[in-house]
Amino acid sequence: MMTYGLYALAALAEIAGCFAFWAWLRLAKPIWWLAPGLVSLALFAWLLTLVPSDAAGRTFAAYGGVYIVASILWLWLVEGRPPDRWDLSGAAVCLAGATIILFGPRN
Repeated sequence: MMTYGLYALAALAEIAGCFAFWAWLRLAKPIWWLAPGLVSLALFAWLLTLVPSDAAGRTFAAYGGVYIVASILWLWLVEGRPPDRWDLSGAAVCLAGATIILFGPRN
């Protein structure tokens, strides 16, 4: 569960950081939005280093599924757009893939 907690925090930090850039460029927010966005992206990178794994690529691959689920939640909770069945189905498939990558038996 600690792994998923780290992934969830990393996803929140990455999405918030990327959204700061989105808001600045696409929503005409002031340039100072970039400062917390950069801090958030640095926090994201640091959090991924805390995931107990011996391979960065595997860590990043598994994180992808969690990121997709977190992005769908952001769509719904922050942007106010409820996910449709295709969003939810796709997110479930991605999360299942992340689980296989993370917890599949290794030699």
